[in-house]
Amino acid sequence: MEVLEKKKYSRSSYKRKRNAENRETRPSAKLSYARVSVQKACFVLDAIRGKDVETALAILEYSPRYASSIIKKLLKSAIANAENNNGMNADNLYIAECYANKGPTMKRIRPRAQGRAYRIEKRMSHITIVLDER
Repeated sequence: MEVLEKKKYSRSSYKRKRNAENRETRPSAKLSYARVSVQKACFVLDAIRGKDVETALAILEYSPRYASSIIKKLLKSAIANAENNNGMNADNLYIAECYANKGPTMKRIRPRAQGRAYRIEKRMSHITIVLDER
């Protein structure tokens, strides 16, 4: 009588295998805890979504908003990731996805008249840019 030995796999090895199958192959860059609100970041992200990389950089260069300087650095990082990690040509890249998710909010107190205190909320966001090749 032969006893069949069952191979035992750890839970982490299952997860490692599953994550390798579902890995995102498009180059991307993410900035966490950016000190700009989601609404203000989305104004700039909406302007560059779907554009090719050079057009998007030109839009960000001349945009007067504060978020455009942050997003410009993030876009340059995503381009560098595409060239170095994926071996893509920067001329063929375009912005496939870009979005801002809500981050934590810092709560601060502002003194007001007659001894009152008002709450100031300093919002943060997590900004992600995903590129793809045409």
